[in-house]
Amino acid sequence: MHVPDGFINAPTSAATGVLAAGALAVSLKGARRELDERTAPLAGLVAAFIFAVQMLNFPVAAGTSGHLLGGALAAILVGPFTGILCVSVVLLMQGILFADGGLTALGVNITDMAIVTTVVAYAVFRGLVKALPRTRRSVTVASFLAALVSVPAAAVVFTLIYAIGGTTDVAIGKVATAMIGVHVLIGIGEATITALTVGAVIAVRPDLVHGARGLTRRLKLRVGGELVDAPAATPEPVAARSRRGLWITGLVASLVLAGVVSFYASSSPDGLEKVAADQGIDKKTERHANADSPLAGYSVKDIRDSRLSGGLAGVIGVGATVVAGSAVFWAVRRRRAGEPVEAG
Repeated sequence: MHVPDGFINAPTSAATGVLAAGALAVSLKGARRELDERTAPLAGLVAAFIFAVQMLNFPVAAGTSGHLLGGALAAILVGPFTGILCVSVVLLMQGILFADGGLTALGVNITDMAIVTTVVAYAVFRGLVKALPRTRRSVTVASFLAALVSVPAAAVVFTLIYAIGGTTDVAIGKVATAMIGVHVLIGIGEATITALTVGAVIAVRPDLVHGARGLTRRLKLRVGGELVDAPAATPEPVAARSRRGLWITGLVASLVLAGVVSFYASSSPDGLEKVAADQGIDKKTERHANADSPLAGYSVKDIRDSRLSGGLAGVIGVGATVVAGSAVFWAVRRRRAGEPVEAG
């Protein structure tokens, strides 16, 4: 659902840019409360994983594909504020390095793909978790439904933005019907990927999943007539090794998905591209400012073998995203309230 330059007029793009900047400022402050020494490394990995999975377009209808948006996944794994930052880092990498999503439309894309999906998904998720039994399966089910709702919600918001600042004269009712219809189908894929990923992490380290916090209570022991918390079951050195193992496994999976599996992704246009072509929204699409980037179009310039070119671009993208994301989240972590900041 990456909006290119030219779909939305300059005043509306500027307004969404201001909205996105404000939301990012709030998210940076909120992420300080969500991130700690355990979850800060995971946040960078989540951004890289979302980048990798977004390369895997899956077919949803005749001539149409979809891909993960990632807001629900990020919010549930690392928290809503950090989740907004995760998806925003991905969008920045895609726009700057790969010419995917317009630079003048960056505010539109962050608003729609990072903010809306994350906020809607996390609100639905929290409501479901409170209503469902406190089990790991409930978290997985809530993850599925939250992700399912988040994608058509983003389609609705794009339609509203287009109604305000669209550059072509297309009946808004047609745009809404087409966008919501195809993104309900894409939402099923999003929900499946999100639930499988959240379920896999919960099975290994439920304590690292933001949305599963409080799922299990510390065992109580009666000592001297008083109930006290039992010692943690896993010694800290073992827990640290477990976190490193999870991080390495996630990074390897991201590299394989982006570097190898992406070659087999659907080549059909995604939901927005298909609707734009069918409805005439794309008549005023502008050439991307970074169209001549060595990585534009998720391929490495001057490498003729398409499998090697696309795979190498994917690996570079995962590496750049995990480095950029980790740098952001460690910086946020170091500025957490009450923690000293070292010069330099």
